[in-house]
Amino acid sequence: MHSHSHDNPAQTEGRLIRWASSYDFLTNILTLGQARRLRNLTIDNALLEPGESVLDVGCGTGGVTIPAKQRVGVAGQAAGIDPAPEMIAVAQNKGQRKGLEIDFRIGVIEALPYPDASFDVVTSSLMMHHLPAHVQAKGLAEICRVLKPGGRLLIADLLGPKASSSQHVLNALAMHQGLKVGVEDLQDAIKGAGFSEVTLLDRRFFIIGFVRAIK
Repeated sequence: MHSHSHDNPAQTEGRLIRWASSYDFLTNILTLGQARRLRNLTIDNALLEPGESVLDVGCGTGGVTIPAKQRVGVAGQAAGIDPAPEMIAVAQNKGQRKGLEIDFRIGVIEALPYPDASFDVVTSSLMMHHLPAHVQAKGLAEICRVLKPGGRLLIADLLGPKASSSQHVLNALAMHQGLKVGVEDLQDAIKGAGFSEVTLLDRRFFIIGFVRAIK
């Protein structure tokens, strides 16, 4: 397992979340106690298979990375990056307690610390809405770079407030009152980064939608 000795966060132009100690608790509240179902749905929608290599960008405390590693199994590989050292420390501890070998690193989506064509799948959960448009573009290009030809990107994020009248209330409850661009609005940027077969999936989770794309 990769370790990182620095306490300083990685430099990113996106929003940095550092409250790792309460992150899982708050996530469970905001998902109405169904955080595990959301994470499993994310992995299902990413079409993860045993033996594949997966990178979780903006991994937080490893909520998706850990079950992703369990899905790809011993023959597969899993990695997770996050700019906040607090998040990575919690994720590493959780992975170690489960006896899983996961490459957790401090890092940013704008400059992924991996060679070209390293992964079969890249996932991103509830982080794209924290990024300015130009950082989203940089990050999507980086994801495309580290994916193998034919590799898959799966983004799980908030649907825009225009998706339904209830979105306004739910986004406000989730402290995203200013959200103007939803996951469904990322499709053009994803195509612009070099992806094809960009699809807004029918399977949703409350106010969270999923976009899948192929390199």
